[in-house]
Amino acid sequence: MTDDTAVQARPATGPAPAAPGGALARVAVPLGVLGAVAAAFAYVGSVDPNTPGHYPACPLLHYTGVYCPGCGGLRSAYAVAHGHLGTALGCNALAVAGYVVFAVVWTVWFGRRARGRPFEPALRPAYGWALGALVLAFTVVRNLPFGGALIP
Repeated sequence: MTDDTAVQARPATGPAPAAPGGALARVAVPLGVLGAVAAAFAYVGSVDPNTPGHYPACPLLHYTGVYCPGCGGLRSAYAVAHGHLGTALGCNALAVAGYVVFAVVWTVWFGRRARGRPFEPALRPAYGWALGALVLAFTVVRNLPFGGALIP
């Protein structure tokens, strides 16, 4: 017995369908994220973190004397905002690597959304563990005597 009204499922053969709305609607969220990041860098670029009193001190450094993985991150962002990449790397190399990763991921996200394709990054748990190990190693090394080059 066959049913002529039944619709058979067909596998997708082409690119994913475009998101509803125009191109601007598709890239609104990536552009909003970029605007927020640009505003944050503009603020840090205009308010020097090297001058005491503008930003709170790192509590971990203040109370224990241990440099956390984020120590020097604001100074690094300030240096990037002013085009001083060497200084930024000296302040916090991990933060600079994070800025580069963000730029690459944002570019892929924007490009896929502009073409109407979904952006669904699926990271394996091993990548999360590797990132955690990298941050932990960076933190430990920068607090050891031979890791003085990583201190902001």
